[in-house]
Amino acid sequence: MSSPDAVDALFVDFGHALRDGGLSIGTDDLLTFCSGVAELDVTDLMDVYWAGRATLVRRREHVPIYNEIFQRFFFDNGASGSEELKKVMKSSSNAGATIEIPNTEEGLPGEISPDEVKLGYVASTSEIYRHKAFADCSDAELRQLRRLMSRMRVTPPKRRTHRMTRSRKPALLDMRRMVRESMRALGEPRELAFRKRKEKLRPLVLILDVSGSMADYSRNLLQFAYSARRANAKVDVFCFGTRLTRVTRSLDRRSPDDAMRLAGESVLDWDGGTRIGDSLKTFTRQARRSRLGRGAIVVICSDGLDRGDPQALAESMESLSRIAHRVIWVNPHRGDAVVYVPASLGMIVADPFIDEVHSGHNLASLERLADRLAKVG
Repeated sequence: MSSPDAVDALFVDFGHALRDGGLSIGTDDLLTFCSGVAELDVTDLMDVYWAGRATLVRRREHVPIYNEIFQRFFFDNGASGSEELKKVMKSSSNAGATIEIPNTEEGLPGEISPDEVKLGYVASTSEIYRHKAFADCSDAELRQLRRLMSRMRVTPPKRRTHRMTRSRKPALLDMRRMVRESMRALGEPRELAFRKRKEKLRPLVLILDVSGSMADYSRNLLQFAYSARRANAKVDVFCFGTRLTRVTRSLDRRSPDDAMRLAGESVLDWDGGTRIGDSLKTFTRQARRSRLGRGAIVVICSDGLDRGDPQALAESMESLSRIAHRVIWVNPHRGDAVVYVPASLGMIVADPFIDEVHSGHNLASLERLADRLAKVG
């Protein structure tokens, strides 16, 4: 992208275009707009649109005018402003390439139709990005994917306890409660009462391989772990290359970029070698002392390219399978294959102790993993 001064100049030109179109835009409004975009992504037209919508539009009836000028300024050839800058912004705009513009009033005069402002020359949707392998994405595409992943919500897995609680829906008859209610009504039968088993959040442990062979996937898998941690305090996250490092606390940040940076700084062997067996042995040893991982769903994200002792991996996986409620392995090299056949030595050794294998090579596969985790509690 060009210099910050050139970017600011482009946004000032946009403000002048709005002013020429009849909107009351002051210098303070433009400064607020530029500051707002600077906090987002200046190359993403979706961010630019909403930053301007929030700071430059005061009246509901001005929204159609803003929409029309925005589309004309950023997408019509010959409009004022740097064409080079606009081309960069359009080429790197958000994966959806479109932004839905909500109607603020029905039947407003001058409202453009259809209710979409095109953000990019391609008519593709986010489906293209969701199904593209992380290893095949450019840096710009990975940035957009991570923006999408930051909005992902990982539903915490739950388990049913032995304790009972009231249920509004038909379930087990609560005879004690029905008898008590009947006695209060002088023996007259009243409505049916039901009960069900209480649910509690099940612990979730994510163990991520950040060695050199996983370089194309580790950052995105850590972003997935960040989303899981944000949704459930009972999530623990570890990273390993040649040794195990707990990064749970590093992920407790509002900004995903800050969380990724802190987690990366705490893992000293990032992009190094791989010793899966030794790392899992460290985890199971900690679990025996602190009950960490007991009854949990343990998700191991690795390609299985282990440089350590296969016997150590087998023993660690056997111990882990006894501790955990379920062991799920995420291997990006599985891809979209319907039937997975272990190829690496590490996967062959670990396979007898794995309950499920998922791919995790693109956003769509991580979304499927999130859906699955919500159901295996």
